Amino acid sequence: MTAKRCRIGVVATGSRFDAQMAQRVTALSERTYGEAGPEIVFHPQCFLGEGHFAGPDAARAGAFLEFANDPSFDAVWIARGGYGAGRLTDLVLPRLKPAAAAKAYMGYSDAAALLGPLYALDFPHVVHGPMPADIARPGGEAAVLRALSWLAFRAPEALEPSVRSGAPTAAFNLSILSTLIGTPWQPDLTGHVLMVEEVSEHMYRIDRLLLHITSNRGVRRAAGLKLGRCSLIPQNDPDFARTEEEVARYWCERSGIAWLGLADIGHDVENKVVPFGLC
Repeated sequence: MTAKRCRIGVVATGSRFDAQMAQRVTALSERTYGEAGPEIVFHPQCFLGEGHFAGPDAARAGAFLEFANDPSFDAVWIARGGYGAGRLTDLVLPRLKPAAAAKAYMGYSDAAALLGPLYALDFPHVVHGPMPADIARPGGEAAVLRALSWLAFRAPEALEPSVRSGAPTAAFNLSILSTLIGTPWQPDLTGHVLMVEEVSEHMYRIDRLLLHITSNRGVRRAAGLKLGRCSLIPQNDPDFARTEEEVARYWCERSGIAWLGLADIGHDVENKVVPFGLC
């Protein structure tokens, strides 16, 4: 019997995606996997534009719901980041059907503003991982293939190395996790290894974000915190005089959260896959 071909639907929850990049992603998959590879379906909504966004909120929510509620899809893959996913939460979550809980959802950065609430609803296959837009980065084909290898084949080499430690995991951009804190969509991180990363934020803002996050009682019930890469940090004036690792260690010690070291995640082509919950 021929194995069922994985079917992946791509939607843009934030900024517009480029049609040429979509073609590159599809061609890369076909070149790598041939007929055994996944079928990747880019929703036409990905290519809409309304200012910053890939179409109005209703169009982005509608595309997400169309693919999430369609039982023929095995996964929903967020096309790219860029602010916008959080605007869809109240438009999407009440309208999800039982078929939506059976599939995987992958993205990172702004996408976690929707992925985190899905996990809060006990969706079992929420995943931090590379997105189609990563193909535009130098060396980005490796990131895209890492995501596809997990979505289509559950390849263990795609995972962040510490994922299989036996503890449940979760991964967030610091800014996005901070926006979920104290809302109805804050996921239960009790006993989780929490991995965080950041991009394009000053050190004082990284410090502020860690202060806010580690002050939360729910976060303090985590098994511990691992710090991913904090990249493109603007120069602070005056110099902040502490590195991101020093700041993370400080707030772990002050809050009583276990410091678990560094995580292999970040806004770069080395970004690894982290399933939410147990792998």
